[in-house]
Amino acid sequence: MKKNIVSLILGSMIILFALQSCEDENENETKISSYNSSESHNTGQDCMSCHKEGGSGEGVFTVAGTVYQSNQTTTYPEATVKLYSEANGTETLFASIEVDQRGNFYTTQQIAFGDGLYARVDGSSGTKYMVSSLTTGACSSCHGNSTDPIWVE
Repeated sequence: MKKNIVSLILGSMIILFALQSCEDENENETKISSYNSSESHNTGQDCMSCHKEGGSGEGVFTVAGTVYQSNQTTTYPEATVKLYSEANGTETLFASIEVDQRGNFYTTQQIAFGDGLYARVDGSSGTKYMVSSLTTGACSSCHGNSTDPIWVE
């Protein structure tokens, strides 16, 4: 009887370990862009088409995109993307995301979009505001496709 219990416990532990190893490791990975980083790729593309639950990218992004200079073709490194509860960068700041050396920004940080957040992009000599609220962080799914790229001076 004692052998059966030990065998049952060991068998259960093996099954539990096997099931845990099947989890997608990418889904729990923390990834946040920073000014000094240059590890991002696919500038201007919809980052969240891969960096999503079950996707091939590392980490599940909640906000991601690319910032350009005013000519809208040259990327803008070291800008900052901020998400606020009200228009024109007012009220509660929900997130501040640094733009990396390739002009990309991304985060896996959980962000409560609720009824919508307002984006603000700060460059070294200017600030741009998104006039409408957003309820998704897949910025490049629209910007650069159905609307102008994100840009700042």
